[in-house]
Amino acid sequence: MLEFASTSQTLILWAILGYIVGSIPFGLILARVMGLGNLRDIGSGNIGATNVLRTGSKLAAALTLLLDAGKGLVVVLLARALAAEDAAHLAAFMVMLGHCFPVWLKFRGGKGVATFLGILYALAWPVGIAVCLTWLATAALFRYSSLAALVAAASTLVWAPLLGASHILLLGACLVALIFWRHAANIHRLVAGTESKIGAK
Repeated sequence: MLEFASTSQTLILWAILGYIVGSIPFGLILARVMGLGNLRDIGSGNIGATNVLRTGSKLAAALTLLLDAGKGLVVVLLARALAAEDAAHLAAFMVMLGHCFPVWLKFRGGKGVATFLGILYALAWPVGIAVCLTWLATAALFRYSSLAALVAAASTLVWAPLLGASHILLLGACLVALIFWRHAANIHRLVAGTESKIGAK
């Protein structure tokens, strides 16, 4: 049985920690360290793995994906282990918020998909696997990273109850809404037929 019993001080601590860890811009850091240039001047200017791939470095893109997912995974697992489920859910929301709106990047962060997947793996790994497979299938079929992200994110609200993880539905709905908000420009381009496909520079 899941325990929701954290004190207010504990919740504040995990909220702050989640935001700080979430706001680490791994894509931007890796691009600079690996001499790939400033991501802000490449492709969409986004700091996520899809835009890192536009530098031509599959290694940098893969590392960005793993690290962005990892920060969601690690923070949530630690919050659950050291506090309780409510702290884990709050940390999950804040790590996502930090990734999307990092204060030291003038609140211009990533779109949160990799971090979202890491969060799902931590909260309910069967749902995380199902959502990841949904992303892969959609990306393979249509070759649009943004469309795959939107379909996969939305599928969370289907997979969670089907796989016995209804306790994450409220948080999942909030994070899915955030992902759709962050993809507003992509949605417009998808409708207009001008969205870049995976691998395009």
